Amino acid sequence: MSSRRPRVPDPTRKPLALVGFMGSGKSVVGALVARRTGVPLFDLDQMIQDAAGTSIAELFETKGEPAFRELEARLLPSALQPGAIAALGGGSLIDDASWKLVAARAVTIYLEVPFDTIWERIRKLSGRPLASGRSRDEVEALFERRRPRYEQAQHRVDGDRPPPQVADEVIKLWSA
Repeated sequence: MSSRRPRVPDPTRKPLALVGFMGSGKSVVGALVARRTGVPLFDLDQMIQDAAGTSIAELFETKGEPAFRELEARLLPSALQPGAIAALGGGSLIDDASWKLVAARAVTIYLEVPFDTIWERIRKLSGRPLASGRSRDEVEALFERRRPRYEQAQHRVDGDRPPPQVADEVIKLWSA
C-alpha cells in the first residue's frame, strides 16, 4: 500500500462542486475523489455540523430550517477552495445567490440518480430532517422541485453505479 501524501491544492484550478439530492452520493464520491487525487474535501454538511456544534437534525429541530439555510449560505464560500472538492448539501443551491456563486467559482457536476434509488438509500436513515417522517410522495416532490437546479450543472454523471466508478468519471471530467 502506497502512502500518498496530500498535495497542496492548485490555486489556479477551479474547485469541484458535487451537486445532487440527498442520498445521491456526494459525500461518498467526494471522499473517493479526494483520496485518489490527494486534494482536500470540504463537505458542506459536515462544515455546518462543526460550526453549529450539533447534528443537522438537531439544528433543524432546535433552530429550524431558516437558521440552517443561513449558516449553510454563510459557509458555502469557504467550501469552494481552489483546487479542492466541495460536496454540497442537497438544498444548498436552491437559493439563487448561492447557485450563482457556485456556478461562477467551481466546476459543477450533478450526480444524477433516479428517485427510486435515492429513496432506497435514504428511507430508513435517521438524521435527514427533510426526509425523516415524510412519505415517499413528499420526498419525491422535493426532489422534483430541486432537480431543475441540479440539471443546470456543467456536467452530469450517472450516480446510480458503484461509487468507485462514479469517482472515476468525476475525476476525468474535473481533469479535462
